[in-house]
Amino acid sequence: MEHVKNFHSLSYETAQGTIVIEGPLPASELSQYHFHEQLTAFRPAAKQFEALLEIAEFPEGRILVARTADTIVGYVTYLHPDPLERWSTFNMEDLIELGAIEMIPAYRGERVASNLLKVSMMDEYMENYIIISTEYYWHWDLEGTKLSIWNYRKVMEKMMAAGGLLPAPTDDPEIISHPANCLMVRIGKNVHEESIQQFDKLRFLARNKYRDMREGL
Repeated sequence: MEHVKNFHSLSYETAQGTIVIEGPLPASELSQYHFHEQLTAFRPAAKQFEALLEIAEFPEGRILVARTADTIVGYVTYLHPDPLERWSTFNMEDLIELGAIEMIPAYRGERVASNLLKVSMMDEYMENYIIISTEYYWHWDLEGTKLSIWNYRKVMEKMMAAGGLLPAPTDDPEIISHPANCLMVRIGKNVHEESIQQFDKLRFLARNKYRDMREGL
């Protein structure tokens, strides 16, 4: 499968000034910007920027950023699921994961996250993918936002809906370990029915393994 990346951008005014949402960007363009030191949700900012530069070079990897004139203040990543994760079990070329989305605190409430997702989906090629996002409450910034788990979940669902991702059932042990966790999914209009059926099997691996074991008796 060829992974095509078509550039799109959006600029608008915020309380902090003009912000630009753009991408997907190659590493050569990303490296021209300063990566804000407050982008530390996953690892120290310098290390996270190194990770983004690597992802940008993957065939399927997509990095979209929110930036001022010269500083990245938010970003979203898309790439194939980690080889050690359940979601890579079938090595589906048309399955990509929204791996991370982050912005600095000063831009909360400025629609940065939802606009990152909207610009991501402006690329018609995204219709060729099943896009997933695994949401775990222990990754949420409950302290910084002062939101309860359930209010954060509502905000997160609304944000993801801006990119067309909606909650979907699964028997993944980590996701079902807490009722606030969820799997978010967007199935592109060009995805083949065979891939959709394979993805349905992937969502319910435990159920299917149990069924296969019973049928094998």
